[in-house]
Parts: sequence; C-alpha cells; structure tokens
Amino acid sequence: MSETASAAGALKVVAVSGGVGFPSSTRGLTDALVAAVQQAVAESGGEVTDRTIEVRELGADIADATAAGLPTSALDDALAAIERADLVIAASPVFRGSYTGMFKALWDLVDPVAMRGKPVMLAATGGSHRHQLMIDQAMRPLFAYFGALIAPTAVYAATEDFGVAGRLQPELAARVQRAGSEVLGLAPLRALQLG
Repeated sequence: MSETASAAGALKVVAVSGGVGFPSSTRGLTDALVAAVQQAVAESGGEVTDRTIEVRELGADIADATAAGLPTSALDDALAAIERADLVIAASPVFRGSYTGMFKALWDLVDPVAMRGKPVMLAATGGSHRHQLMIDQAMRPLFAYFGALIAPTAVYAATEDFGVAGRLQPELAARVQRAGSEVLGLAPLRALQLG
C-alpha cells in the first residue's frame, strides 16, 4: 500500500536508499525488504503504508541545507517522513569501507529526538562479501547514536547475491524474509513507548 493510500492504524514504513546508481542494487534490496515487512504485517492481519526515499534525488537539497541552512520543501518532506515513520529501513552501498557521504549527510539533518526508540532495519550492498562488516562497524554506531531500536538481523548483499534481472538468490531472499519478520517485534515496543 502506498503512502497516498494510507489507512488509519497502518504501520508507516519509510525506506531510505543511499544507492547512487541507476538501476541501483541498493534500491533493489530496499524494495525487497519493504516487501518482506509488508508480507509479515499482512500475515498478522495488519496494513502498511510505505515510502522510499532515494538519497541521490535529494543530493543538491542536502548540500544546500548542510552548507547554507536552507532546506527545500522536498528535503523537509523527506525528513518529516523519516521522523514520523513507525519503522525505518536504512540501506547504503559500501563506499571506502563505510556508507556513502550523501547517505550520512541526510542523517545529519534528521532530528535525533525523533529517532529515539524508533525501530530501524539496516542493509548494505557491496561488490563482495569482504565488505559486509560495514553494517556493524559504521551503520550500527550511527543508529546507536540516535538511540534507535536496531533490528537484530541486518542484511548485506554482494553482487553475486543478485541473479538475473536483480532477482535475489535463495540465501539472500531467506535473510530478507527473516529480517522483515524480526523487525516487527520491535514495532510494538515503539508504540508502547509513545502511548
């Protein structure tokens, strides 16, 4: 269900894709994670509204807001969506052993108070499995700073984890499904904290 078809009481999921290419394997992984959350919520009788924010589309806006303190309406809208989400999926390709600069610059503009206690699922893509520790060494500390509830299963995908037309290989697909189910266990905790 898209954000425009929002239902009262639906779980608001916002995915942030830090991919810089087009097409983007990071966006493909992000879409698979959103679908896994949708499936897990549907199986429990709930509904989801979802939105995916492509960081590369906001690159100039992020730079202007960072350097001049002048956020655009598009950036303000994206930040508000992240801050109001019930669940965030954060995904970035690995660049020089960490997340992309634009990905980090976006999170520098997010209100830390709004992220406190928010369930977050982490994901990353890279050229090989040698880079999979980036999630634990770079992404987890970033979201720990926010005080987010970080899902126990993070998802890393290397180039070989994608088959023809971006289709997920079975092992990656299973991990995506597990992550989608596990993160829902954190969402009720967030609702209790806010209630």
